[in-house]
Amino acid sequence: MTIDTTHAQIDTSRPPGRRNTRPMSEHPLALSTRLIDSGAVDTPPNRITQELTELADGVALIESFSHVVVVDTGDGLVAFDSSSAHSGRAVVESLRAWSDEPVHTLVYTHGHADHVGGSRAFAADATTHGRPQPRVVGHARVLPRFERYELTRGYNQIINMRQFGGAARAAGQASDRPFLPPGTLRPDVTYDDRLVERIGDVDFEYNYCKGETDDHTWTWIPQHRMISAGDQFIWNFPNCGNPQKVQRYPIEWAESLRAMAAMDAELFVPAHGLPIAGNDRIKQCLGIVATTLDTLVGQVLDAMNSGATLDEIVHTVSVPDDVLALPYLRPLYDEPEFVVRNIWRLFGGWWDGNPARLKPPSDLAVGTELAALAGGVDRLVDRAIELSGSGEHRLACQLIEYAVAADPESMAVHQARSQIYTARRATETSLMAKGIFRSATADSDTIVSGETPPVKMVLNIGE
Repeated sequence: MTIDTTHAQIDTSRPPGRRNTRPMSEHPLALSTRLIDSGAVDTPPNRITQELTELADGVALIESFSHVVVVDTGDGLVAFDSSSAHSGRAVVESLRAWSDEPVHTLVYTHGHADHVGGSRAFAADATTHGRPQPRVVGHARVLPRFERYELTRGYNQIINMRQFGGAARAAGQASDRPFLPPGTLRPDVTYDDRLVERIGDVDFEYNYCKGETDDHTWTWIPQHRMISAGDQFIWNFPNCGNPQKVQRYPIEWAESLRAMAAMDAELFVPAHGLPIAGNDRIKQCLGIVATTLDTLVGQVLDAMNSGATLDEIVHTVSVPDDVLALPYLRPLYDEPEFVVRNIWRLFGGWWDGNPARLKPPSDLAVGTELAALAGGVDRLVDRAIELSGSGEHRLACQLIEYAVAADPESMAVHQARSQIYTARRATETSLMAKGIFRSATADSDTIVSGETPPVKMVLNIGE
């Protein structure tokens, strides 16, 4: 297999139906090699351009949210994921500028909306050309995930608005639309542990794993010495602790990375971020991420086994700064503290080890009592502002929340709350923390303004 990392241009020597239209910009393989080998990040590795680049002969990447990886089998195209409902059409347009071949199969790496929602654009493309709908391959747990999305449609709308848009809490309550985009194709072919099939001249070995989800597929394609990895590698710290979403699986996640590293891969293509070229480089990156997850799990379990509470563990277990500085492990989406909490949830349940919080008083009761002890709500507010100003954001936020609980209609309290969470957000790195703190600001700003917040639509981009 030849991996081309040069700046691709339109190649008029290609036969009709097969043309590369990527504009002059840094090739994703060249960029990933530079970032990994230098350890420095001078440009975002997660690019959303809707542009297609050939990674090897017969293998293309469309950089979207999520990416779509396409393999030409000689008997139609196999596409890994379909991107979101909002970007699916642009993805198909880029694909059609490269190949006129029918899409034989869509492979869902997992059931998040930003990976499956664009499937309706692929279906529409097949209809337009008078072709059969693409068959869809996915793990057996993709369908139960879709059913769960229907059961929790309102909740998922609200938390996605908070996580990705920082919308006020009330803004999501008016949305009755389905979380999973209408017209999303369901899997036709499902499997449990492993599925091997040949399409045209290419073999595909689908492997089940847990990690960010419980329905994940990574695929080994031996003819190209290539792995399609989905979200098991995202060029950020692993999304293994998301505070608003369902359980993640750090042990199985690390195992899957080691299984992929054991393959004789020369090309590794995740669904977010950049592809990676070179067997040694692939092993290095996957091994470091796997070791980081294993180390976190080991530290949390050691502390749990010694009798530590969740509070003690959260404030003592961490990842070294030099690891978090790596181009593919920066905590810009999820972060280690959230992963620590998720490991506790996985092994220890929801109780945090503090007996007072087994059956705790309401925030209203605690806030009212603290305000009385302090000499009034205004004393809590003043102290919270003082703490925030000195960088003690954790304590400042807790005090202002008690002030809100004690006097939820106070304009002065909410003005202070907005100020405090704006300052807190500025110190955070992860999108998840920033989104939640921004939503707190939006909640208080809405109360201060007296206006009903608009229903803010945010892309359904999964978990």
